[in-house]
Amino acid sequence: MKKNIRHIFASMLVLTGFLSCDMEELPQATASRVAIFESASGLELYSNSFYEILPTPYDGVFAIDDNSDLVARNGVDTRFMPNALSPTTSGGWSWGNLRNINYFIENAEESTVPTKDHYLGLARFFRAYFYFDKVKRFGDVPWIDRTIDVDDEETLYAPRDDRFEVMEHVLEDLNYAISHISDKSEPTRTLITRDVARAFKTRVCLYEASFRKYHTSYGKEGTANKWFEEVVKTADEIQGYTLVEGPSAYRNLFLQKIPNSNEVILAVTLDADLQVFSSRNRRVISPTYGNRPSLTRRFINTYLNIDGTPFTSNPNYKTTPFAEEVKNRDGRLQQTIRMGNYRRTENGVPVIAPPNLDQAYTGYQIIKGCYDERFPYDDESRNENAHIIFRYAEILLNKAEALAELGTMTDTQWASTIGALRARAGITGPSLTQKPVTADPYMVNFYNNRFTDPVLLEVLRERAVEMITEGLRPDDLSRWRLGELFAEAPMNGMYVPAPGEYDLNEDGVMDVCFYIGKRPANATASIFVDVTSEGVGRRVLSEGDSGEVIWNPGQREWLDKKYLYPIPEADRLKNPNLGQNPGW
Repeated sequence: MKKNIRHIFASMLVLTGFLSCDMEELPQATASRVAIFESASGLELYSNSFYEILPTPYDGVFAIDDNSDLVARNGVDTRFMPNALSPTTSGGWSWGNLRNINYFIENAEESTVPTKDHYLGLARFFRAYFYFDKVKRFGDVPWIDRTIDVDDEETLYAPRDDRFEVMEHVLEDLNYAISHISDKSEPTRTLITRDVARAFKTRVCLYEASFRKYHTSYGKEGTANKWFEEVVKTADEIQGYTLVEGPSAYRNLFLQKIPNSNEVILAVTLDADLQVFSSRNRRVISPTYGNRPSLTRRFINTYLNIDGTPFTSNPNYKTTPFAEEVKNRDGRLQQTIRMGNYRRTENGVPVIAPPNLDQAYTGYQIIKGCYDERFPYDDESRNENAHIIFRYAEILLNKAEALAELGTMTDTQWASTIGALRARAGITGPSLTQKPVTADPYMVNFYNNRFTDPVLLEVLRERAVEMITEGLRPDDLSRWRLGELFAEAPMNGMYVPAPGEYDLNEDGVMDVCFYIGKRPANATASIFVDVTSEGVGRRVLSEGDSGEVIWNPGQREWLDKKYLYPIPEADRLKNPNLGQNPGW
């Protein structure tokens, strides 16, 4: 069973007929049922097909945060573009993966193979994974725990089930997986184990707890604490992992081809020989490819000073230029964006590489997860660094948030969660061992006054900083019922005191020239940014001839109905009993 995910993806036998597209179709096995379900190797082979549900590494979890309040990007996602998302443009109402899983469960339960419980645990894990995604997207969905006969009209044309009931089934599946998967963990960190199931359970329960607490129209606030308590209990069951230490440990964690088994719980490994790559470099460095994401200044302001005090406690923080604002900050800042003495390899030669505003609209250019070599990674989407899905830092953050929500966080628990993450980042001071007693007004405003508890606000600060580009932020905004930030959060960049040339890394060379009107003929900078006039796809200074760089990707809109996607019209025509989500 000691295969890793890259080989599962590369060598998987396509079980024709088990994977079908419409809920009306019957699975037709082309391989012998006995050969599959009456041997351990057959059960393993079939269960390998479930791994296809995991995020694809090419454009994996690192691209999800592009559609959040923390990232400036090229263009506007359909979800946030006015009048773009509708029942006719919606998608995702697909059930082939579920049928594949349920068919396996039904047949494996009748198997005489002694190890069948392990494979049933895997199947239940992936069913929970499948349904969690569907509930987040559509809310109420049909709960189906068996294969459907083509003449089973009662099921095929049934209405959707209540999302809260479905989530109880998801929790049952995860508990079953934790109890029945045989491996607690495994050294490659590429297979589903009990600890992977526990890690996923903390994520699921935190989402559900917050959703019940903050989406008050459902009237489920009184049930939220049960789910917060499950987060804490399950996080405490995950043992044997540590935070990787060292001056550049945070960034190096995302550059390894082989996942670091000390902190990583699950990853997909990539392989040039198998032509399995990701596009991490190309997406943040190419001036023409993809969303061209860069971080916003609004978010950069939340990184603490190295002594643990808020950067925004400086009365001049709003008008501090880039070269000064990045000094003496949380060590993760320098491991997340280009600054200071950052260098890359160009044509085999190391060169100083300040932020490139042709590639990063705000100037806060992402390096987390990106190789420092240009060729072939920037131009050909050939990254081979492992694609991390779960790691121990998230478990600490999930636990800390649940404790803060429950109001039971102690200084000891603070030190072992938030304090440990800050210590790894090089932060010093009392914030490592003592939970805060005063709310930072910047953070209160950052979350539109939704949160005022000082402990919770600092946990959320830490969550965003630690987990940026790891795909959690859009779900976080949705579960907190802060969808307005998808559209209202400014795509703001570095502060520019006046048009002219700037040395961003203080090496004596001018890196960028901001100009209004005619481009200066005598400027020596390598990058020129026109901030003359407003418009889609343009940048201006917030105060006209000074201020923050403001990027305009196009009009963004938030309506509360967008917390759920509409049921696609084609599927409603097949089954009118599905109904439609509110507002659509």
